[in-house]
Amino acid sequence: MSEQSHFIRDIIIADRQSTKNGGRVHTRFPPEPNGYLHVGHAKSINLNFGLAKEFGGKCNLRFDDTNPSKEETEYVDSIIEDVRWLGGEWDGIYYASDYFQQLYDWAVQLIKSGKAYVCDLTPDQVRENRGTLGEPGINSPYRDRSVEENLELFARMKAGEFPDGSRTLRAKIDMASKNLNLRDPIMYRILHAEHHRTGKQWCIYPMYDYAHGQSDSIEGITHSICTLEFEDHRPLYDWFVEQLGIHHPRQIEFDRLDLTYTMMSKRKLLKLVQDTYVNGWDDPRMPTISGMRRRGYTPESLRNFANGLGVSKTAGITELALLEYHVREDLNKRALRVMGVLRPLKLVLDNYPDEQVEYMEAVNNPEDASAGTRKIPFSKVLYIEQDDFREDPPKQFFRLSPGREVRLRYGYFVTCTSVVKNERGEVMEVHCSFDPASRGGNSPNGRKVKATIHWVSAAHAMDAEVRIYETLFTKEDPNDVSPESTAGQDFTANLNPKSLEVISAKVEPSLTGASPGSRYQLERMGYFCIDKDSSADKLVLNRTVTLKDALAKIENKAGGKK
Repeated sequence: MSEQSHFIRDIIIADRQSTKNGGRVHTRFPPEPNGYLHVGHAKSINLNFGLAKEFGGKCNLRFDDTNPSKEETEYVDSIIEDVRWLGGEWDGIYYASDYFQQLYDWAVQLIKSGKAYVCDLTPDQVRENRGTLGEPGINSPYRDRSVEENLELFARMKAGEFPDGSRTLRAKIDMASKNLNLRDPIMYRILHAEHHRTGKQWCIYPMYDYAHGQSDSIEGITHSICTLEFEDHRPLYDWFVEQLGIHHPRQIEFDRLDLTYTMMSKRKLLKLVQDTYVNGWDDPRMPTISGMRRRGYTPESLRNFANGLGVSKTAGITELALLEYHVREDLNKRALRVMGVLRPLKLVLDNYPDEQVEYMEAVNNPEDASAGTRKIPFSKVLYIEQDDFREDPPKQFFRLSPGREVRLRYGYFVTCTSVVKNERGEVMEVHCSFDPASRGGNSPNGRKVKATIHWVSAAHAMDAEVRIYETLFTKEDPNDVSPESTAGQDFTANLNPKSLEVISAKVEPSLTGASPGSRYQLERMGYFCIDKDSSADKLVLNRTVTLKDALAKIENKAGGKK
């Protein structure tokens, strides 16, 4: 969470210089526990916790839990885990539900001052009377109820005397305001639902726009940082705290994160989970922080990505490839190298002793000398990648083919002498001769080869289930559904049927006992992570990201190059 200059940081510096709030900096990260956090939240976490840390301030983790019908303890627990994993150091965990009594008391205060009233209009009638950007709204026929009647009805709402949706408490502001959020917004609705923390104690619940600013005020927040869609809500945020005469935090809005090929709506992500399009919230194809953690992303890579995006008032779309670039850059520094063959093809060294086993010394991470080396078994029968052999090679193919010599990584120079095919004409085995003078991959007599390929010893290799992930959606904008498509079709029409491929692979024995979450680079194949489904009898690897560096494409696109 680096100290990167941007307009919010400049505001905080100016506030401190003017001794506003006594020079204090107190931020908060306030998710609603109605789903798992996604990568868009990582930007907000990085910003709020990073600013508090930079200025020696505090940052609260607060759950805006005012909608019991959609909120669960499972989501609370997952959010705590995700924020902790990303490096957020909170100064306390808080809940809007802790303030229900205070929020109710303040609502009573607004009723007494003539600033709130109980309304009997249905939700549809409220919408119909709201007006448009060009036309004022229509006052509710219940807007001029007496203070006494409003107090009585609100108390009866709290006591549970009325059914869901039959009455609301609305702020009395201005039905002709150019800002539709100020046209007598709803403060409380009746909802006979059990809350994950308060149980059945309440049957009326505050709306987000009412609860949020007051929760900030109670906690002494100085800078209430949120995304741009709340900019039009800021006058309402200010109105409530001003009418109540309480501590007034400053709301500041910044651009939210939108990624290509990525869905950020928690409601739609929930649909993917509930309709089993994915295998849970932490499916490695999901943009959730838990899914990215399971896939093998590092917290450092997400923080570096967020820092690189900067903070602005301009909404835009970020290329998914940029996130993958940061993941790749971080894993390159920390992931141990191993060899694994995803689509095995048997290679037999005809002139290698039948029972001989050698142990080749391999570097664990060329970017980190302290990672040391390991020993890899080498024998007569090996596995190589199917793609590393072509019986009839195309032009510019320099890997193994009949009569061609290549280097086996850490092993020997080998030359293909023959192949064995099945009845369908498919190559099942490649036979080679090896040069004993080239042990360790050294070039004997100054000979040069144009390709080095990886391998594993057939007798020593471990079986592994490898899950190859592609984007969950086929379109950059998953919500882009053609008007000509089947009626009723939604974003799920853009799901990628090839987003997951499961293959049986062979990996070197150093992965024996590897713990879930461990990250590796399978040389030449990409970065992989041990999945939580792994056991002593079954090794499961998730591909985190390929080795291909797509940053140049991003830069070319930004520069208008073809």
